[in-house]
Amino acid sequence: MSEKEESATAFSSATPAAATNRAALIAAGAGVGRRKEAVARVRLTPGTGRWIVNNKNLEVYFPNRVHQQAVSEPLRTVGAEGKYDVIARIDGGGISGQAGALRLGVARALNEIDADANRPALKKAKFLTRDARVIERKKYGLKKARKRSQYSKR
Repeated sequence: MSEKEESATAFSSATPAAATNRAALIAAGAGVGRRKEAVARVRLTPGTGRWIVNNKNLEVYFPNRVHQQAVSEPLRTVGAEGKYDVIARIDGGGISGQAGALRLGVARALNEIDADANRPALKKAKFLTRDARVIERKKYGLKKARKRSQYSKR
């Protein structure tokens, strides 16, 4: 192989060698995540791993363990659990949409802090992709988006 083929280009998805050898930076960062109708504005600051969501503790705001795990997954993926304090403000949507928005916001904040070290792992786990699925609108003549009234042949 030639030297050009071995080195990672600016457009390739390969991780540069320099990014894998050094530790990720510990600095402050911010990100905005959206899911369904929910919008989460997230700030990460170097700290001890405290979560404050709408001025409440994470366990109080998201009592369901599934949502707690989903929200903290990006930090676990890059190995930064317990290194950052997360302060978030979430508006709109339901509990599940808010958890998805918070997860995307945390992932984007980690990406902003140190893209070289964190981006490959976050992209591989698909944490930087916005979930575009939204509620399908109700059509006239139907009871719901796709539900029809019962059809009688005779």
